[in-house]
Amino acid sequence: MVSLGLGAILAAILLLLIFSAFFSGSETALTAASRARMHRLSEEGSKKARIVLQLTDDRERLIGAILLGNNLVNILASALATSLFLALFGDAGVVYATLVMTAVVLIFSEVAPKTFAITNTDRVALAVSQPLRLIISIFAPVTAAVQFIVRHTFRIFGLNVDDTQQVLSAHEELRGAINLHHHEGSVVKIDRDMLGGILDLRDLEVSDIMVHRKNIAMIDAGQPNSEIIAQAIASPHTRIPLWRDEPENIIGVLHARDLLRALAGANWQPDAIDIPKLAFKPWFVPDTTPAQDQLNAFLKQKSHFALVVDEYGVLMGLITLEDILEEIVGDISDEHDVEVAGVRVQPDGSVVVNGSVPIRDLNRAFDWSLPDEEATTIAGLVIHEARAIPDVGQTFTFHGFRFEILRRHRNQVAQLRISPERQHHRKTGAAE
Repeated sequence: MVSLGLGAILAAILLLLIFSAFFSGSETALTAASRARMHRLSEEGSKKARIVLQLTDDRERLIGAILLGNNLVNILASALATSLFLALFGDAGVVYATLVMTAVVLIFSEVAPKTFAITNTDRVALAVSQPLRLIISIFAPVTAAVQFIVRHTFRIFGLNVDDTQQVLSAHEELRGAINLHHHEGSVVKIDRDMLGGILDLRDLEVSDIMVHRKNIAMIDAGQPNSEIIAQAIASPHTRIPLWRDEPENIIGVLHARDLLRALAGANWQPDAIDIPKLAFKPWFVPDTTPAQDQLNAFLKQKSHFALVVDEYGVLMGLITLEDILEEIVGDISDEHDVEVAGVRVQPDGSVVVNGSVPIRDLNRAFDWSLPDEEATTIAGLVIHEARAIPDVGQTFTFHGFRFEILRRHRNQVAQLRISPERQHHRKTGAAE
């Protein structure tokens, strides 16, 4: 009878350990399962995938039920093991039970099932979905009570935990997955930059990627037609703003194709055409417009060109469809683009950069992580960090880089040298 009682206890412990392994593996599989893949399987008619999506929709309820079940079976198994070892070894059985159960639970109920689940995530998630849904339904009143107690306990200490509050947004989850796969080598840098560029659009405004007004190629509409035509043909751009009296007064945007068509119709006589009438009405957009919204507006209006103004209506720059697309796919160049010397890598590994080069372009080109929240250009970043307009020859070190001012034009930082701080230390150390 004693042996029969001990055998029953041992069988109960083994059964509880199996349940513990089930809960541990289920937690890992369901939290790591790909919702995108489950959604696809669900659309293909998989009932189990539909259940997985339902379970992961309320992660707090899911994790609460799993933790409740896991702790319940582990504590019960430990209690039965303690009674078994007490019967076999007396008072020393408590120590033996603690050591044995710790090792058994760790190996067979935690590490082993979680390792299997993480290597077979979707398969395990589909397999455990139906029994786990039943268990969650059974534990629902208890888990609801636990959630209520936890939330109100946090509120006592001034922490607000809301059901609708998402700790990690969908965009952040995608970005984290992209970066993880890039570090693991399954996503190359160019693909990571393109995918990241799509996600970054929601965080960018038109002012972050526009062409500044001092770099806009514009034509004075008050000039003779021959001069206007010569400047339009010499320009690398097909759309050119026309101004009259002062550069701020944009009267239209001239398209090179419309100009050539009108010239051909006038037997190539410049004075026979009215150039301002060929220009289309300028489209003005606020500089605070989100880049994603501007992209949608370009597609909706079937337009590629807009002028950017600030809150006072002052011209700040221009934005094109190509500028937004370049934030996703990188620089788009054709045979008519003019190569602007903005970034030059030096033999010593440093980089000489024009002050007007955008920080995002440098980060993308060299895989740096310079902040672009407070400034758009690299010169703006240096001025922001220095809290002043630096002089030629001054050097600054911040964000892990050394910045040396090479050239200044009036109040603008025209050119600077950037070198990673570690590289600079190695160079100076070798010289010493």
